[in-house]
Amino acid sequence: MKSEISAVINVKENIVKILRINDLDYISLTDLARYENPTEPSFTVKDWMRRVNVINYVGLWEQLNNANFNLGEFTQIKTD
Repeated sequence: MKSEISAVINVKENIVKILRINDLDYISLTDLARYENPTEPSFTVKDWMRRVNVINYVGLWEQLNNANFNLGEFTQIKTD
C-alpha cells in the first residue's frame, strides 16, 4: 500500500493535506479541526465523533462496506 500527500489545499487560510492511498483521497480531519482549535484540534475531532449524525453515518457506512459488521453490537453502543 503506497500512500503519499497528493495535494495541499488552503481553507480559510489553513493548510489541509489530502492523502492518497490506493487511488483514494482522504482529507485530514485534524487539519480541518485546526481552524476551530489551532492548539488542540483533537478536542474538535472528539466533539464531531460524538454527534448523533456522525454516529449514524459511521453505522451506515459500516453496514454498506463491512461484511463482518455487527449491527446488534453497534445498536447497543449507539444506545449507550
